[in-house]
Amino acid sequence: MRKKLLAEAFGTFWLVFGGCGAAVLAAAFPELGIGFAGVALAFGLTVLTMAYALGPISGGHFNPAVSLGLFVARRFPAAELGPYVLAQLAGAVVAAAVLFAIASGAPEWSAGGFATNGYGALSPGGYTLFACLLAEVVLTAFFLIVILGATAPAAPVGFAPLAIGLALTLIHLVGIPVTNTSVNPARSTGVAFFADTAALSQLWLFWVAPLVGGGLGGLIWLQLFEPGRLAPPGMGDERKAGSAATSVRPEPGTARVFFGLRRKRRLRH
Repeated sequence: MRKKLLAEAFGTFWLVFGGCGAAVLAAAFPELGIGFAGVALAFGLTVLTMAYALGPISGGHFNPAVSLGLFVARRFPAAELGPYVLAQLAGAVVAAAVLFAIASGAPEWSAGGFATNGYGALSPGGYTLFACLLAEVVLTAFFLIVILGATAPAAPVGFAPLAIGLALTLIHLVGIPVTNTSVNPARSTGVAFFADTAALSQLWLFWVAPLVGGGLGGLIWLQLFEPGRLAPPGMGDERKAGSAATSVRPEPGTARVFFGLRRKRRLRH
């Protein structure tokens, strides 16, 4: 369990540091700024790279909404949900602190929004509370559907991180003008502590909406798309229900989880 939690903390650190770091340090850099598209790609790349690197250890959630959605879809145990969320929050806060320390080294720098999420006056496009709520729920729900589909037994083995990373890129391309794109309560929480705005007062939305969306996405998959959903949990094509990094072997007698899918090895005596 310790390795799983460390993997979730490190993976979430990378997501916040890489994605929010791209927004804070590079998005508007004079003459060479990467803009919305560059920030969206950065978020997608953080998940893609850490899914390959740490997915075989923890499942590579890096997001409380993902962990909840996988639990609803019966691919993740309830006993691990709380510890995973705490590890993700720790990684996000540490990443935001490191990013703040780096960014504040620039002359005449101010934190401003610091890549936070918001609605109304704190929305990049001035979108209403309802519009931001709806966007976050829908985007998070579809993110879970992509994750669950890409890691289903019938999906090609080894390509899940690509589909998931590209999905997160698309989600950011759509959502940045609306809420600055959360779909991840840990990501929203980490940077909110360091912003010069009222981001903390609006943080509740970026817990409620992604968690609702994650649970909804998990439920939609379970009820409409889960192959053989009437079979007992854990039954299915164990050959394909593994991780993207198939070269990593779990310890004998343990279960390896990748985005909620388990591959078990039984000891023979």
